[in-house]
Amino acid sequence: MFDPKQIEKLARQMGIKTKQIDAKKVVIEGSDGTLVIENPVVVEINMKGQRTFQVSGIVKEIGFNEEDVKLVMEKANVDRERAIKLLEATNGDVAEAILKGMEGD
Repeated sequence: MFDPKQIEKLARQMGIKTKQIDAKKVVIEGSDGTLVIENPVVVEINMKGQRTFQVSGIVKEIGFNEEDVKLVMEKANVDRERAIKLLEATNGDVAEAILKGMEGD
């Protein structure tokens, strides 16, 4: 097995710096939907000025995107947080989320 301290020392010698980031949530918005990682473990890796991030945790897939959120906000006259909750409750069904928002559910 590898000794973590030896690996860390070797990484420093190669100019690789790591830093754990205290994050509550990571959101990745894609064209097909959104990934939400609650209480993630996030590590920033800086190698010669190039920053990369390693994220691990429990992933929740949401089948809607930012355009859906904006549409529900506009049509149902609700704030962003409410629009997201409506979309989550309707499994991403925009029309149903708008109707529920207009009804005040």
